[in-house]
Amino acid sequence: MWPAVRLAVTLCAVVWLTGCSAVRLVYNQAPDITYWWLDGYVDFNEQQSLRAKEALGDWFAWHRRTELPHYAALLSRARSEVAGPATSEQACRWFDELNLRFDAGFERALPGLADVMRRLSPVQIAHLEHKYADNNESLAEDYLQDRPEARVKAQFKRALERIEMVYGRMSSAQRDRIAALALQTPFDPERWLAERQRRQQDTLQTLARLNADQATVEQAMAALRVLVQRSRVSPNDDYRAYQQQLVQFNCGFAAQVHNLSAPDQRAKAAAQLKDWEDDARALAAQAVP
Repeated sequence: MWPAVRLAVTLCAVVWLTGCSAVRLVYNQAPDITYWWLDGYVDFNEQQSLRAKEALGDWFAWHRRTELPHYAALLSRARSEVAGPATSEQACRWFDELNLRFDAGFERALPGLADVMRRLSPVQIAHLEHKYADNNESLAEDYLQDRPEARVKAQFKRALERIEMVYGRMSSAQRDRIAALALQTPFDPERWLAERQRRQQDTLQTLARLNADQATVEQAMAALRVLVQRSRVSPNDDYRAYQQQLVQFNCGFAAQVHNLSAPDQRAKAAAQLKDWEDDARALAAQAVP
């Protein structure tokens, strides 16, 4: 269930978006948050629970010691760049940097993740399938509004919230321009949800095979690597082309939004990045050697 690693990495990379005063508290609680999230999906037995907690504790200790300095350096670099204009290529490089951090996190988590996932029973896999179905129903409500104008409005609201979290409140003219840019997105929520469901079925089938074959840790690690690769690069040719188109649009959109920002908004963004950088360094300083 590779989304566990994505959750952990996302908690660590995006925890800084919760607000400066909460960053350190949330990061310090991240092992427990991740455990309870996982347990809600598969309902660990006692032995699995102990192994999962051990693996998560080890992973977050490594992350604090090794990855947080990388995040601090990235935030420092972003702060140095935020005062100037941005390009689509520059935005895509940042996207690639985040993927590198995910890759590092996944590889470090893989042995412990594989050991737990290979032992999931058919009942637990069925529990996971039910959880997936519940989540898909909620996502459909959030993304598949009946009226096209309601769907566009919801997409714009999600984008604006992320933008204003960094730059501060956008003016009416900026919001109008961002809304016009957002209308050009190739994002197709129906296609995205269909691909999400394909990945979920792929995950369920992989976990069922690991259980049926009584896979070793090494076999489970190999299977999970392949699963992640199929999740990141869809076996569907049309979806791969769509995904690349969407990435390119998002890079351009991020650059254009940045270039719309005023000097005081860029200054606010720089200050916010500095706060997050300070938090990353302070948390890293607490790492056990």
